[in-house]
Amino acid sequence: MEDAGTARPLWVRMIAVLVLAAAAWILLKMVVGVLTTLAWIAAVVIAVLGVMWALSVLRR
Repeated sequence: MEDAGTARPLWVRMIAVLVLAAAAWILLKMVVGVLTTLAWIAAVVIAVLGVMWALSVLRR
């Protein structure tokens, strides 16, 4: 597809790979952070619901 005269130098390709790797790492960290936040929210909601249920059982 590329002509021999238009090939990119090796160092340019290496920099492109490093940029892609850094972007993938940052995206992965963001996804893990969002999932962790959602898990904490779910845990708090479940804990609050559990306390409300336990109090309703004890008041009967």
